[in-house]
Amino acid sequence: MKKYYFFYLVLAFLFLTAQNGFSQDATFGTPNKYSIEGLSVFPNPVSNSKSVVFITTKSKALKRVEIYDVLGKKITAAVSTKKELDISSLTSGVYILKITENSISETRKLVIR
Repeated sequence: MKKYYFFYLVLAFLFLTAQNGFSQDATFGTPNKYSIEGLSVFPNPVSNSKSVVFITTKSKALKRVEIYDVLGKKITAAVSTKKELDISSLTSGVYILKITENSISETRKLVIR
């Protein structure tokens, strides 16, 4: 019985590595069908002299934009149909924009210099 421990270990290793892989590999390279079509945030990075960021999409639906700092604390939230987002109250740093349109959410990084 003692002699077969190594054999069982190798057999178990081969069995576990012969699986199809991780579930994340199945969707690699395919686009997310639940993304906001044509989402664009510009200019990025933003200089301190500018107080507006433009958020454009292909649809003209309402957009809810939430701004978080890098620690995950919500800084502000706004609902808008316009393309412009006022960022004059933000200091220089890195922020996360969570943009929700038609119950679909996406995040983008925003850098203010």
